[in-house]
Amino acid sequence: ALPISRALLLGKIGLELVMASVDVQRVLLTDNVDVSCKEALESAGIGVEVRNKMTKDELLDLVPNFDALVVRSATKVTEEILQRGAEGRLKLIGRAGTGVDNVDLNAATKLGILVMNAPGGNTLSAAEHACGLILALSRNTAGADASMKAGEWDRKKFMGVEVHGKTLVVLGLGRIGKEVALRMQSFGMRTLGFDPIIPAEATREFGVDQMSVEELYPIADFITVHTPLLPSTKGMINDEIFAKCKKGVRIINAARGGIVDEDALLRALQSGQCGGAGLDVYAVEPPKNPPLIQHPKVIACPHIGASTVEGQRRCGGDIGRQIVDLTQRKGLVGAINCPALEAAYQPSLRPLINLALALGKLASVCDGANVSVAVPAARKGRDARSLAAAVLAGYLMPRDPQVNLINAPGIGKSAGVSVNVVDGLPSSGCDLTVSVDGKVFGGVAAGGDAIVVKEICSRNLGVLLKKYVVVFLGGKEVSVDDVVKSVGSSSCVAAAR
Repeated sequence: ALPISRALLLGKIGLELVMASVDVQRVLLTDNVDVSCKEALESAGIGVEVRNKMTKDELLDLVPNFDALVVRSATKVTEEILQRGAEGRLKLIGRAGTGVDNVDLNAATKLGILVMNAPGGNTLSAAEHACGLILALSRNTAGADASMKAGEWDRKKFMGVEVHGKTLVVLGLGRIGKEVALRMQSFGMRTLGFDPIIPAEATREFGVDQMSVEELYPIADFITVHTPLLPSTKGMINDEIFAKCKKGVRIINAARGGIVDEDALLRALQSGQCGGAGLDVYAVEPPKNPPLIQHPKVIACPHIGASTVEGQRRCGGDIGRQIVDLTQRKGLVGAINCPALEAAYQPSLRPLINLALALGKLASVCDGANVSVAVPAARKGRDARSLAAAVLAGYLMPRDPQVNLINAPGIGKSAGVSVNVVDGLPSSGCDLTVSVDGKVFGGVAAGGDAIVVKEICSRNLGVLLKKYVVVFLGGKEVSVDDVVKSVGSSSCVAAAR
C-alpha cells in the first residue's frame, strides 16, 4: 500500500531539507584564519569562536559544538575529528584557501559534511610565487645571496640564463596556471601546456597552446606544475619523465607535494639532467629529505605560496562570505564534495532539485534497487547527475534520516541502490520522471518551491493510481481527507490547506 502520509510531505521535504542541512549558526576558526572571515560572519549574526592553537584533544572536545570549522592548511581534519563533529552539530568544513588535502574528503562525504574552499582567494599570490621561483632559478639568486652572506664574492659561480625565448611548460591550466603563463609571457617566454579538462580553444585565448605531455617534455626549458594531488598526478614527474626531458630542464612545484617524485628529482639534479628546482611543497611537510633541500641547485621554501597579506585577507573574507551566502540561501560557491547541493542553489536548477527530491521520496515506497530518472534534453550531463543524486537522496531518506545530498551516493552504494540517468525524455507533461522496477513517478516544478506530482504507478488502498495530481503550495501540508476522498478518480486534485 502507498503510505499517503509520505506523499503529503513532498512539498516540504525538498528544499527545506537541503537548506537546513547546511544551516550555520556557530563557527570555529583556527590556523590564524584572517580576521576578515570573523568580520564577515559576525556581520551576518553568526557566532564565532577563534582558537588558533589547539591540541588534537582540544579540537575533539570543541568541534561537536559548532556547525562549521574553518581552517587553513595546518589543522588536519581527520576522520576522527569529522566523526566527533558529526556526533554533534558539525555540518561544514571551510578551507580558507584552495587545497583541501588536509581534510579527509571521503570521511566528510560519508558523514554528510559539506567541504568548501575559497578557490580564488590565493590565486595571484600562488602565481606570483611560482613566477618568482622561475626567475630565481634562472639567475641563481638564492645561491648568490647565500654566498654574499657567507662573505664571498664569486660572480662567475652564479652564471644564469635569460628566460626570454625559453619554453615554459605549464601542467595544469586552471586559475593559477593561467596567471603564471600570462605573467611569464611578458618576459618573452613561449608558453605551452597541458590540461585534461580545459579545452585547447580556451587556453589558446590566453596564449597557451596545448600539446600532449609526450610532445611537451622534450622541448621544455622550464616545467611548472599546477595540478591537484590525485592518484593520476602523484609522482607524475619521475625518472621516466626526466629521461624524456632535455638536459638541464628546470622544475617548479608550488602546487602540491608528491606531484614531483622527490627521489627522482634528486637523482636528476645529481646527474645534471635537471638544472635546478624551485620547491614550495613537499610529499611530507616539514620535508624529510635533507639531501634534496640542501642541494645547491634547489630553492626550497616552507610552503609560502599563499602567504601574502592580500592573499590571506581574500581567502578569509571569501570563505566567510561564502558561508554567509550559504546560510542566507543566496548561493553556494566552492563546494568540493557535493555538486548536487551546489546545483540546488542555482535559480534555474533549484525547482528541479526540489522536484527530484520529492519524486525520489515518493518512489521509495517501491523498495526496488533499479531506479532511473529521465530529465529534459537541456539538462543532460552534469545537471542530470545532480538531479540523479537528488532523486537518490529522496529515495533513501525514509530508510535513513541522516541521508542528505552529500552522503546519498555513498549510502546508496552501500545499500546496493543507485539512480541511473536514462537516454529518453520524461513522460509527456512532466519535467522529471523517476522509474523503480517499471513503476513511474512524474512531476512538474510549478514555480518557486511548489511542485505538482502528475504520475504515480503503485498500489494504494487497493486501487491502482495513475496520472492523478497533487498540488503542494509553499511547502504546506495537504489535507489527508482531501486526498482520501478523491482516491476513486483517475485524475484528482488536493488543494493545500
